[in-house]
Amino acid sequence: MNATANHEIVVLGAGYTGLLATVRLAHRTRRAKVRITLVNPSDRFVERLRMHQVAAGQQLADRRITELLDGTGAHLHRAAATGIDPAARRVTLSDGATLHYDTLVYALGSATDTTQVPGVGDHAWTLNDPVRAHHFSDRLTALAQARGAVTVVGGGLTGVEAATEIAESHPELTVTLVAAAEPGSMMGPRARAHLDRAFERLGIIRRTGVQVDKVLPEAIRLSTGEMIGSDVTLWTAGVRVPGLATEAGIATEATGSVITDATLRSVSHPEVYAVGDAASVRQPFGRLHGTCQSGMPTAAYVADTISRRLRGRKVRPFRFGYVHQPVSLGRRDAVIQFTNADDTPKRWYLKGRIAVRYKESVSASPWPVFGMSRRMTVPVQFSRGGRRTREQV
Repeated sequence: MNATANHEIVVLGAGYTGLLATVRLAHRTRRAKVRITLVNPSDRFVERLRMHQVAAGQQLADRRITELLDGTGAHLHRAAATGIDPAARRVTLSDGATLHYDTLVYALGSATDTTQVPGVGDHAWTLNDPVRAHHFSDRLTALAQARGAVTVVGGGLTGVEAATEIAESHPELTVTLVAAAEPGSMMGPRARAHLDRAFERLGIIRRTGVQVDKVLPEAIRLSTGEMIGSDVTLWTAGVRVPGLATEAGIATEATGSVITDATLRSVSHPEVYAVGDAASVRQPFGRLHGTCQSGMPTAAYVADTISRRLRGRKVRPFRFGYVHQPVSLGRRDAVIQFTNADDTPKRWYLKGRIAVRYKESVSASPWPVFGMSRRMTVPVQFSRGGRRTREQV
């Protein structure tokens, strides 16, 4: 690095991973000639882990990114990234500005994919942003007065949490969950049985083992040809990463995730690091799936790795192991499945009130971690995977 010039680091996206990478980088490089710019359209931090609560009508805390960055030396540029020029190492922004980078951290996250099934983009709701989630909440409140029907498509954690939250908050509604697989299929039998009991208690209708092939204004059509009436459809199935990296010629998967090496650098452009949902990260047991549990460790690792490389130090490959699958089932119930490093279920699980407290501690932890990371290197990873990750692919 030139002794008189700043090393320019640009972080795209201020979700869980982008924000942690920024504040941790600022702390780790505070004595170096480094300038860090975080690019995000808003200065409000969106708690994606709680979007199902917003959808059910709950208000979240107003957390401001500028307040968090105050005093760190990192700067927030409020705009959306619209293009990347890897050859020139330049990012273009929606406000007309351009930013040069020596190192780019790609942390744009993911959103529900609305492009694969006809009618989803026109007639279904998603929980991709808090404004839409609030509008969805207003729609549910009006619909509850008419004792209407809501269909949640997708049996993953987002679908399960959304369906149970809606059913608990609006018992007047008929809530149906439609999914290709059984909800909680990744859990052990006892945890799955508790989830099933919660669905029965809340009166949620389950249609599993089926695919939706079209969404209509007041119905969904299954691949069998059957029509299910739906006043409101919430789509939680499938994810897609913004196409910025793909359009720039950076190597990506079909979903837009940047393909990374063992140190989370792009395999085609090593000055680009990718974290969280925006990264295709592989461990010996397989590809990591997008969760805050795996995403925040990738952000911490990248911040530490960039710092070490700037000092000329060697780095070790990223290693990660899962420890749990926390699932809220409304505000008064939850189930926690503890897992092996490869995310397969162990025998141990929690349910009921203790699980509610556990889940809340998980959902509430990122913001305090961000705050502490301004002053110290905070551990954010419970497991490096043990023997399951000792040999990198």
